[in-house]
Amino acid sequence: MAKKSWIARERKRKRMVAKYAERRAAMKAAGDWEGLQKLPRDASPVRMRNRCELTGRSRGYLRTFGLCRIAFRDLARAGHIPGVRKSSW
Repeated sequence: MAKKSWIARERKRKRMVAKYAERRAAMKAAGDWEGLQKLPRDASPVRMRNRCELTGRSRGYLRTFGLCRIAFRDLARAGHIPGVRKSSW
C-alpha cells in the first residue's frame, strides 16, 4: 500500500489538471507560452502518475484495468474481473 499522502497528492493533481484543461488548451492554441508558464505546475497532465485504484502502487500498472499487477492477479484469481481467467495449455 502506498503512503496516503502520495495517493492524496495524485488525486489533487488530477483535479487540478481537469480544472485548467480548457484554459491550457486555449493558451496552447493561441501560442501564449508566457501565460502557460504562469499556470500552476501541477496543472500540466505530464506531472500525473498512473496509480493502482486499490493500493495506490505506481509500479507495475496495467492501464487496461487501472490496477497494479499484484492487485490484478489477486482479483483475477478470485474471479472478480470478467473475461479474465488463468491460462493453461
